[in-house]
Amino acid sequence: MFDANIGIQLVILFFSIVVHEYFHGYIALKCGDETAKYAGRLTFNPIPHIDIFGTIILPISLVLFNPGGILFGWAKPVPVNPYNFRNPGIDNVKVSAAGPLSNFSLAVCFAILIIFTGNLFPNLIRIFQFGIFINLFLGVLNLIPIPPLDGSHILEYFLPYNLKIEYNKIKQYGFIILLLLIFVIPQFFGILLSIVGFFESIIYFFIRMFAF
Repeated sequence: MFDANIGIQLVILFFSIVVHEYFHGYIALKCGDETAKYAGRLTFNPIPHIDIFGTIILPISLVLFNPGGILFGWAKPVPVNPYNFRNPGIDNVKVSAAGPLSNFSLAVCFAILIIFTGNLFPNLIRIFQFGIFINLFLGVLNLIPIPPLDGSHILEYFLPYNLKIEYNKIKQYGFIILLLLIFVIPQFFGILLSIVGFFESIIYFFIRMFAF
C-alpha cells in the first residue's frame, strides 16, 4: 500500500527542485539573458522542468528500493547563455547561487510554518520538517564545487586563470565523480549530512525561540 507521507514528500521534493531551477532562470533574466524565458522555463509548472532520470526514475527508485533513506533528485537544468549577461563573470555567480539560495529560503519558509501553525496543525509538523531537511540538503549539495553543480561555477569565478583552465578539464567527468561520491563512498554522504545537520540545528534553535 502506498504511504501517503511518501507521496507528500515527493510533492515537496518536486516543488523544491522546480523552485531551484526557476530562480536560476529568473536571475539570469534579471542579468540580461532571456534564454530560459523563451524556453518556457520561467514557470512553477513542473512539467517543463522534468528530467526523466533525476525527477522521476531516481526518486521513485529510492522510494521503492531504499525505503526510509534519503529522498532526493533534480530537475532538467535551465538553459542559460552567459554571453548575454551584462557582467558575465559575476552574473554567472549570481545565477549559480540563486538555486541553492532559493532552497535555503524555502527551508526558512517551512520553519516559519512550524512556528505559526505547529500548535494548530501538529500533524503537519513532520511534513514541514521534511521540507526543511530536503531544502537544506539540496542547497548544500548544489554548493559542492564539482561540475555540473552550482558550486563549481561559483568556485571557477574565483580561481586564477591558470587554475581555471585545469579545473575546466574535469567538467566532462564531473557528473560521474559526483555519482561515485554519492552512491559509492558512504563517508561523503556522512559529511554532507553533518553539514545539513548543522544548519538544521540553527533553524530549530530559532523555531524553539519563536514558537507560539
